Amino acid sequence: MRISNSFSEGEIQVLEFILQTLLRGGTPSMATRNKDFASVYRKVMTMKKRVEEKKTRDKLSSSVGTVAAADVNEDDLQRRAG
Repeated sequence: MRISNSFSEGEIQVLEFILQTLLRGGTPSMATRNKDFASVYRKVMTMKKRVEEKKTRDKLSSSVGTVAAADVNEDDLQRRAG
């Protein structure tokens, strides 16, 4: 699934460093000190969130349309019950 492929040159270097380090059996802890690491992390977390949202939307859609959960608060439930 394609979410985003726009990484800066520095972010690409961080990702490459992490991958090469892991392939050699090391740990990526040094990469966290890179100035672009926080940006890479935010992008990855945003992509992860978008994937989860898309999965949720796909589960809720049907041939008739999109099905949304009812917006009922606790006060409404208490009034209806009694």
